[in-house]
Amino acid sequence: MVNIKGHKIEAIVIKDSFDRRALQFKNEIIEVLRTIDVKKDDIEIPLERMAIKKVKASVTWYYDNQRMHYSYNMQGKFVENMYIVFKLLEIEVNLIISKKKTINEFMEEFREDSDVEEKRTEARGFLGLKENEDNLEVIDKKYKEMAKELHPDTQNGDTEKFKELNNAHKILRRELM
Repeated sequence: MVNIKGHKIEAIVIKDSFDRRALQFKNEIIEVLRTIDVKKDDIEIPLERMAIKKVKASVTWYYDNQRMHYSYNMQGKFVENMYIVFKLLEIEVNLIISKKKTINEFMEEFREDSDVEEKRTEARGFLGLKENEDNLEVIDKKYKEMAKELHPDTQNGDTEKFKELNNAHKILRRELM
């Protein structure tokens, strides 16, 4: 069971037909987003060539001229990450349909700035990480190390650098959670 954005999602373990199932989840994500009038051409879901690999699953879509994005990388396989992305979006869209959530609240949760990729690269650079590092455990470990050094309550603490560190960590966590 994983808890994402306040929703409990039963994680599944997929043992076969990885590529086919990843494609199925991609199509299901598209169908879910289409129920709230997102056009198919406005949805971007990269597929991993080998869905058994531990790779981040993500979806980017445009709604009302706004860029929306969600990615997940905590499961053991790309296909399992795709499943979590699908289930989360399915839950969120069902909340809109049942009028328990407004479309504006939905948009606030998933909206991204147009320069978000640049900010992520800068955040990784600030943390001293590889340009494509997406292992949350590695990112959290580096964050904790730097937080101990930069915390304003320590002897060599730096309030501005600590704020920048927190912002960089927040940007990367949002991408990967």
